[in-house]
Amino acid sequence: MSLESTSAPPPTLATSDKPQDEGSKLRTLLSILRRFIGVADIAAVRFSLPAQLLEPTPNLEYWNYLDRPETFVSIGDSNDAVERMLAVLRFWFTKDLKYVKGKPCKPYNSTLGEFFRCKWEVPDAAPSIVEPAGLPVPEGANDASKKPVTVSYLTEQTSHHPPISAFYIDCPERGISARGFDQLSAKFTGTSVKVTPGTHNLGIFIALHRRGEEEYQLTHPAAQLGGSLSVSVADLCYITCPKTRLKVILNYAEEGWLGRAQNKVTGIIFQYDPEHDTRTKIKDVPGQEILARIEGCWQEKMYYSLAGSSEKSLLVDLSPLFPVPKIIPPEEQQLPNESRRFWHDLTHAILSREYGRATNIKQQLEEGQREKAAARKANGEEWRPRFFTAVTEPSGRPDLTPDGQIALRGLQEGQYVLEPSLVTGA
Repeated sequence: MSLESTSAPPPTLATSDKPQDEGSKLRTLLSILRRFIGVADIAAVRFSLPAQLLEPTPNLEYWNYLDRPETFVSIGDSNDAVERMLAVLRFWFTKDLKYVKGKPCKPYNSTLGEFFRCKWEVPDAAPSIVEPAGLPVPEGANDASKKPVTVSYLTEQTSHHPPISAFYIDCPERGISARGFDQLSAKFTGTSVKVTPGTHNLGIFIALHRRGEEEYQLTHPAAQLGGSLSVSVADLCYITCPKTRLKVILNYAEEGWLGRAQNKVTGIIFQYDPEHDTRTKIKDVPGQEILARIEGCWQEKMYYSLAGSSEKSLLVDLSPLFPVPKIIPPEEQQLPNESRRFWHDLTHAILSREYGRATNIKQQLEEGQREKAAARKANGEEWRPRFFTAVTEPSGRPDLTPDGQIALRGLQEGQYVLEPSLVTGA
């Protein structure tokens, strides 16, 4: 089934080269979004924002879950199943530091077939969960004789309408990988935007290959973007591991009195029956079945306490943490449909504050994508991703093609040159 659309170009507001401050950006954005009050999913609506409202960052680069990759590679360290689940939680609370440390932004809309790849060199020294030291890892804490481990990341836009991308994270040295589909649904209420996972976004799937393919599914909660472009969360989300029969329920609390966000979250770890998984709220689980409790502020400090103990231990302190920089292939070794190279001219124009020129570049790129989509439709051709086997998967778990495996292996080895894509979406 094709998910493409070849309808007429979306409208774009007139623009100028006059820069906008954050307040005027917000007012302009809200004036555009007001046209979509009552629309079920504005993420599926085709409209083009003027360049001065965009962050000069490709969408595929912006959306990743490895703001602190050391928490990811340490998930499988412990021999204790509850401690491994706590390590998954530590990763969970660090994966979106970009929102904790800064405001959410509007990156470029990804084009069909666009892809992004990068890697991180991670100190092999994340502290054990049983040591209540939390993060960060002190500088130089890792053994100098130990080679840092490499975490590779590959993502590709597999559908343009609706916007869907597949991603794969791999760290062979630690026997851990993760994958999933990213898709958002959004609704504007008049004062804020409610963002929820799309139909094909079933969460993040983490696999521990050295522990009998132990798999964790992490579902995403709904988030609210307020008038100041701040992020608030008031929803339930879940982490499940059928092999260990452990489940987490996290409850992100409603805003406090007079609408003041408290950013509080509480949660529990308990044993569940994967075949009869009916418990969806913390109150559904008897106290004697709870193995650990979670509490804290998801923008500051998170704590846990084990069953039989009232003592709280620090799981993670986000206050001193910032996203870890990515290692990205040099632009001259990137393909034309690779994110940074594809958007290079637009990024340069925005950074130079040439917003009129930037909007023209953006419209030309969008028109090129529409022309290619129309040609495929006329020729009866169906779009197929290059690095992933399908546009979507019912299981929510994308599989790599041989080209995808080569791309990830090249990142591990520092070999970035890839064969040119025979077909591109834009």
